[in-house]
Amino acid sequence: MEDTRAWSDGPTGAEAAGGGLSGLLGGPGGAVWRAVTGVLVCRYCGEERFEVTARECYCVGCCLPLGVEDGDVYGPETAWRLRRAAAPAPGTATEVLRCPAGHDLFQVAAAYTLGADGRVERLSVGLRCPADGSLRIFVDNARVEPVAG
Repeated sequence: MEDTRAWSDGPTGAEAAGGGLSGLLGGPGGAVWRAVTGVLVCRYCGEERFEVTARECYCVGCCLPLGVEDGDVYGPETAWRLRRAAAPAPGTATEVLRCPAGHDLFQVAAAYTLGADGRVERLSVGLRCPADGSLRIFVDNARVEPVAG
């Protein structure tokens, strides 16, 4: 099934990621503090490219998930359940996402809002294809529900 979510143009090359992804996700705003990360890096192998399915981002270096759908899958103190505002894109949960040019590896950045208790309350995730600069929102301001560990 064809992916119908919108892509936009961004800067090309591995070094241009910061500006494109940060601009896609926005910055601090409103009554709630919103943090925007730079390009995320796998904490286990240091890789900064991820293969993306309809539900998760997997490190291309060690194949471990980033934890988009369920928070920090390696520590129960930060586990969550992601409540997306819209249904996932067409296709299966295991189908690999590709940019309009057909590339399947992405740099990932996140924007999140924190509650008074310091926990993540809302999450947005942006993708950037380093090969052609294509940008896309993967998760758009989804509500995060803590899961008791």
